[in-house]
Amino acid sequence: MPPKKAQVQEKVLLGRPGNNLKSGIVGLANVGKSTLFQSITKSSLGNPANFPYATIDPEEARVIVPDERFDWLVDHYKPKSQVPANLTVYDIAGLTRGASTGAGLGNNFLSHIRAVDAIFQVVRCFDDAEIIHVEGDVDPVRDLTIISEELRVKDIEFVEKAFEALSKQTRRGGQSLEMKKMKEEEATTARVLEWLKSGKDIRNGDWSPKEVEVINPLFLLTAKPVVYLVNLSERDYIRQKNKYLPGLFEWCKTNSPGCPILPISACFEERLTLMGDDAAAAEECKKLGTKSGLPKAITTMRTALNLASFFTTGADEVRQWTIRKGTKAPAAAGVIHTDFEKTFIQAIAYNYSTLRELGDEAAVKAAGKVMTKGKDYVVEDGDILLIKAGAAKG
Repeated sequence: MPPKKAQVQEKVLLGRPGNNLKSGIVGLANVGKSTLFQSITKSSLGNPANFPYATIDPEEARVIVPDERFDWLVDHYKPKSQVPANLTVYDIAGLTRGASTGAGLGNNFLSHIRAVDAIFQVVRCFDDAEIIHVEGDVDPVRDLTIISEELRVKDIEFVEKAFEALSKQTRRGGQSLEMKKMKEEEATTARVLEWLKSGKDIRNGDWSPKEVEVINPLFLLTAKPVVYLVNLSERDYIRQKNKYLPGLFEWCKTNSPGCPILPISACFEERLTLMGDDAAAAEECKKLGTKSGLPKAITTMRTALNLASFFTTGADEVRQWTIRKGTKAPAAAGVIHTDFEKTFIQAIAYNYSTLRELGDEAAVKAAGKVMTKGKDYVVEDGDILLIKAGAAKG
């Protein structure tokens, strides 16, 4: 008898499950967050100003995700309608030292961060006497440390409350399955609390799937993925040099290993946006020997959120759909229409890369690259799908 296949345990991700995930632009007060928000979203929703707390309530916008695969498919099919993927971005009120105890707009800031799924953290790395810094001078490592500590202190407060509530329940004793589960949750919560008090962020821990299931409902601030946006002067951005960068990179390597660090210039991006013309902006970048940092920021955040895309194509419409990596075919079908997940029969699938390599659908079919997939198929990034589903029950 052949040996049984080993069961592969599916990894449970930190964070809220789902496809409609949100990112927030955060940082100390007055470091260029709203200016970047306006540039990323090509909007005038933000309130950039040279004083702290110019933003109070979070602003929201949806940003088109740049993807050359989508552009190629649109050019190939020339559809009547085209719908790209988008990313929801919030501009969140600035933090200050003591935010975890309510200083400045601290409570607002921290509650708004809890509501997003990932963080664009803007760090000021330029000197300008005309632009106020809430700490009095420019010191990116100090600023990073302030934000890291404030988020961690607030997480400790959340976890202590959760631990106290569980302890109150487990003190009653008993041998029921419910009590056993509560004791396991209490043990996990105690480990999380110890981890935070030792000065470590939750996203840097090695947590088991069971532990992640306890952590996720807490919506902890330090569990969220972070993309660091290093705000440089236009001159430093173009030459990709800055005196503060070595210290910043070293801090991130120690305290936030693996998190992306992207140089960007809010003033340069604002200047490109104000041109109001993509061709003029591209010509300006060519003249300066550089390019906008915004497309990379958007795609990097999408990766940090563990998102992927599949496409539906044809003469009527080319559309890019967003899913979490590891999503199975029925759940992907449910993104198109909720009924499709319940009535899913099969998916006809081939990948964008195959279509581009072979040239057209007929060639893909002739090469035997069109696959019929069932309920256990994990949709791959770049798949082109045709979903077959039964009629919904009334």
